[in-house]
Amino acid sequence: MPHSVSLINTIAAGLGLALILGFLAARLRLPALVGYLLAGVIIGPFTPGFVADAGIAAQLAEIGVMLLMFGVGLHFSLDDLLAVRKIALPGALAQIAVATLLGGGLAMWWGWSPGAALVFGLALSVASTVVLLRALESLGILDSFTGRIAVGWLVVEDLAMVLVLVLMPPLAGTLGGQGAQAGGNADPLWQTLGLTLLQVGGFVALMLVVGRRVFPWILWQVTRTGSRELFTLCVVAAAVSIAYASAALFGVSFALGAFFAGMVMRESQFAHRAAQESLPLRDAFAVLFFVSVGMLFDPSVLIERPLQVLAVVLVIVLGKSLAACVLVLVFRYPLGTALTVSASLAQIGEFSFILAGLGVSLGLLPVEGQSLVLAGALISIATNPLWFSLIAPMQKWLHAHSSFARGLEMRDDPLAELPTTTEAKYLSRQVVLVGYGRVGRRIAAELDANDIPYVVAEQNRELVEKLREAGTPAVWGDAADPAVLIQAHIARARVLVVATPDAMNVRQMMETARTLNPTIQTVIRSHNEQEARLLTQETSATVFLGEHELAQAMARDVVQRAVSMAVPA
Repeated sequence: MPHSVSLINTIAAGLGLALILGFLAARLRLPALVGYLLAGVIIGPFTPGFVADAGIAAQLAEIGVMLLMFGVGLHFSLDDLLAVRKIALPGALAQIAVATLLGGGLAMWWGWSPGAALVFGLALSVASTVVLLRALESLGILDSFTGRIAVGWLVVEDLAMVLVLVLMPPLAGTLGGQGAQAGGNADPLWQTLGLTLLQVGGFVALMLVVGRRVFPWILWQVTRTGSRELFTLCVVAAAVSIAYASAALFGVSFALGAFFAGMVMRESQFAHRAAQESLPLRDAFAVLFFVSVGMLFDPSVLIERPLQVLAVVLVIVLGKSLAACVLVLVFRYPLGTALTVSASLAQIGEFSFILAGLGVSLGLLPVEGQSLVLAGALISIATNPLWFSLIAPMQKWLHAHSSFARGLEMRDDPLAELPTTTEAKYLSRQVVLVGYGRVGRRIAAELDANDIPYVVAEQNRELVEKLREAGTPAVWGDAADPAVLIQAHIARARVLVVATPDAMNVRQMMETARTLNPTIQTVIRSHNEQEARLLTQETSATVFLGEHELAQAMARDVVQRAVSMAVPA
């Protein structure tokens, strides 16, 4: 058997070195992904010693992106996507515009052409799929409303970049490059744009109309065989093959295709199992993604152009993040949500590499521009966990030292407090329900069926407006903020139910609730067994794992507690 097989060499060297350096990084209290990135630099073509196959590593990384986005789609419904459209759509487009102007202005200051400045700015405007999702998963907020805003923002960015990649070749000649129109053989621009929009729209419609019926049925048929390996194979095959077909037939990205594949597969009752079965593969290939990023990086750019690299990093980490933060606050969302979304977008990744590479091939972007994009990506990815770790202390410091920050949380907003006309039964001996997502709605339905009054605390403004229109008392805001629970009259409530899996803030909610109401009963939802054990030990709450089948059990438990406490002590 030959031992000079590029695929095996790349996987063995990449995973082996990533394990060693990732372990050392963890021991030094650094994010493990810093070790993964350094592993890629070491086996890349710009450092001495063994050189892995960069082309194969990039393809393996693409598989990781597919599996990761497929897993996200399994937890993300069309309703979730539509619920955040009013902030994700305008927010993402405005943030792309701001970041492009900042990056383009920087390039123009360096003396680059307008075409190069445009491509460079666009490359700095779009965040990395893998980095964003891993960060949200590690914090346990992927399924929270804040996490959904970040994912929805990402989907809009991906759709925008699909259009950019399609329009760059025909526009390259106009922008001073070597585009298709320069040769006179290109289709008119309006025809190219129309065809692209038709392809993307056709793909989305096909997945939502046909895929929502076909793929869950296929998964059910495979499950009936009782074979675990066939089930795992079905999940992986669906993720990879649908992503590839979407790119080949409809021109959308692999990541976007895999995301919609996961969304339609979520209609199956085995979606949670599918997510669990694909988790090891997703983690392994995600590591290869970071290794492949490191392989693209030429360390010499740090020595030759240190000030330019610093400027690029500042645009990514500060400029783009501040723009996102301001936009979220403009839409009247809490400061904590704004800071989390900002940290989520304080990096660039796979689309940035594709844009930079296409720009160089079309003669728009100088080669040094590609090197700067890669340097900015590597540094921003490596430092991204730091920004997430600073969210809580930064929010606490701002509240303590800035009256403006406190004002952001306590703005005069009619949705942030219950109306004065709220009936008395909702102000005493009621259930406070935090989160009105899939699980929260099921619990609310059970409470309605048993005529038990409840007040909803929810971060989605549109949901709060709809609940109030339907006659359901609801308060808008982050329940980790004591003011929100106070407005929900937690001090006189029977039961507090946390139906949103926001591991970052649940302890703070419990502490506030117990301080204001020492006898209150608490019921919590969690996706993670380890987190569930810790919450049970630390808060003495009843913790439920899962989503679909356990939502009903959680609802029944809440009803029993509420009924048993119906008579005041």
